[in-house]
Amino acid sequence: MGTHDTFEAFRKFEHEGWLAVAKEYGDSFGSLTTQAAQPLLNATEAGFGTRLLDIACGPGYVAATASKLGAIVTGLDFSATMIQLAREHHSDVEFVEGDAENLPFPSGMFGAVTINFGMLHFAHPDRVLLEAFRVLKPGGKLAYTAWATPEKAEVLGIVSRAIEKHGNMNVHLPPAQPVFRFSDHHESVAAMQSAGFINNLVVEIPMVWHLPSVNAILTAMHDATVRTRQLLRSQTAEVLSKIRQTIAEETRHYQTATGAEIPMIAVLSSGRKP
Repeated sequence: MGTHDTFEAFRKFEHEGWLAVAKEYGDSFGSLTTQAAQPLLNATEAGFGTRLLDIACGPGYVAATASKLGAIVTGLDFSATMIQLAREHHSDVEFVEGDAENLPFPSGMFGAVTINFGMLHFAHPDRVLLEAFRVLKPGGKLAYTAWATPEKAEVLGIVSRAIEKHGNMNVHLPPAQPVFRFSDHHESVAAMQSAGFINNLVVEIPMVWHLPSVNAILTAMHDATVRTRQLLRSQTAEVLSKIRQTIAEETRHYQTATGAEIPMIAVLSSGRKP
């Protein structure tokens, strides 16, 4: 099978997954990923009158925040259920179903483009960067986020170690781009430069995941992700119980009177179209 076909299988896998988990994603990850909305908008200097495109908009968190600032916003996602959810929650914002690798917009249409934790879900992220560059007007800015490596985004490390310790890792997942490619500052800058962006900058954003309990971590990963969901759903009930116990043990020092608060680090990359 050729490279193109391999990554198309990944794209189909991601598309089907995000059709299935739209509501669960919002319920589980919404309080976390919304924390990146304002930093993204600050990085693009988006404000009143800015025509902004939010790619992989999901439930519409960044798009809605930008709209409240007076930006003229379009949110785009390839998941019809995500678009439906975004429209239900933010009826005053325009949302369209579409392909990030082949944007349905003319060149030079937008003054800003944002992508919030979408890069690891694209079959061809470099193609997405090229498309973002195309639809930006000269001087327009791009900003996108990715999770830091598991050493810094602690939940990811804790969950990965628990699965590797107890789980069956022989689960079929389609080949994909490296999950943490855009966590690497040098790699992210190189990708933006290759797409034509200048004044590229990468910074880290401290965030905190507020959860009702440490047990909510496994629930979120099991119900509201795509790749990890597939991995977890392939485990036996006994194995899942062991994974849950290990996660709870490793996160017990993050427990609070009302749940749990766990540090997470996001990597924000930005650049400008000349």
